[in-house]
Amino acid sequence: MYKYLKIFLAFILFLFIAFNRVAAEETLTWQDCIKEAAKNHPDLIAAQESVKQSEASKKITASTLFPQVDSNLKASTARTDTGTSSATGDTYTYGVTGTQLLFDATKTINDVKAAAENIKASQQSYRFTSTEVRLRLRTAFVNLLKAQEMLRITEEIYNIRRGNLELITLRYASGLEHKGALLTAEANLAQAQYEISQAKRNLEVSQRELVKEMGRAQLTPMQVKGDFEVKDTAKEKPDFEALAKNNPSLQQLIAKKNAAQFSLRSAYANFSPTLSGQAGANKTSSHWSPQNDQWNLGLTLSMPIFEGGLRFAQVSQAQALLNQLLQNERSTRDSAVLTLEQTWATLQDAMENVAVQKKSLIASEERSNIAQAQFSTGFISYDNWTIIEDNLVSAKRKYLDAQANALLAEANWIQAKGETLEYAKY
Repeated sequence: MYKYLKIFLAFILFLFIAFNRVAAEETLTWQDCIKEAAKNHPDLIAAQESVKQSEASKKITASTLFPQVDSNLKASTARTDTGTSSATGDTYTYGVTGTQLLFDATKTINDVKAAAENIKASQQSYRFTSTEVRLRLRTAFVNLLKAQEMLRITEEIYNIRRGNLELITLRYASGLEHKGALLTAEANLAQAQYEISQAKRNLEVSQRELVKEMGRAQLTPMQVKGDFEVKDTAKEKPDFEALAKNNPSLQQLIAKKNAAQFSLRSAYANFSPTLSGQAGANKTSSHWSPQNDQWNLGLTLSMPIFEGGLRFAQVSQAQALLNQLLQNERSTRDSAVLTLEQTWATLQDAMENVAVQKKSLIASEERSNIAQAQFSTGFISYDNWTIIEDNLVSAKRKYLDAQANALLAEANWIQAKGETLEYAKY
């Protein structure tokens, strides 16, 4: 009696722990993951700060077009010694000085335009980061979804193997089956038990992966909710050339190329004179506070004559950068078109494979049901029966792999199109 009481209490404790574990698990949808990653992912935050740096850089460059006004306050003392006498004099000065750029052959204007294009490049870099984050987040989500389903399948396979062992044990005890069949059934059950343990470890790794891609600081028990249906099927072959234009890497290079063109114009403008106007007003005196007024007004014209080939080298450098970016743009466009066609083809293959594996699974389940009855009544041998059972186990795994691969192919297709984390379709 005492023994059964201990077993009952242990069972109640197990249920309590399992209930608490399930209750503590957080269930996340794909949209939940997107919202959290958009807010917390460090790569996105870093890319946003890069855009802010580019915006600030443009303001810094454009500030040269506005008047530059400085204030000054100076107090000094000086002693003059003539040998026979000496004198000490104090000087106090304060005032304001202003400088305005009047002409620099549009050098500064081109620098500002280049800075504006650099902002666009940073924005496209942010888009590229967002597409990468979406791909990694979606991959992590699918991996966890697959790991959850794989755990269920391995437990299902364990039940199949356990039932097979029970049947083989009865037939062996009655002399209808040989010892090799019994040992094989035992080995299959041990393999199924190992695969359950492996699936649980994979589940924890997948949870960690999703936590990382959502930008969370700590791992918490979680599960994801979703299905294996591909939403963005793209059945009709699209215009890859048109889709490539939306690629953020290509758009980033186009912006950099435009910036390089403005920088080249700026480098040529260095050969032109620069004209600036100055004005100032000061008060000065030998005692505080100064009472004597001073003012000045003037123009400054500067013209480079000889700098050891500096400006020629700057033009050559700017031209080479522009040529490099032109070729990079061409290469990136070609690569984007190729990647789009490859990922589209992979997606179509993956979806068709899902249909094939589903049919294979249905056939394997039906054959297994028939074989189970035939083996029980002795119509087929153990060797034939175990092959059919192994095919069923294999079909379950292949179908799950096909479903997960289709979702991953969809994620790669969406990323190749240049869609960001907020992509609405899926």
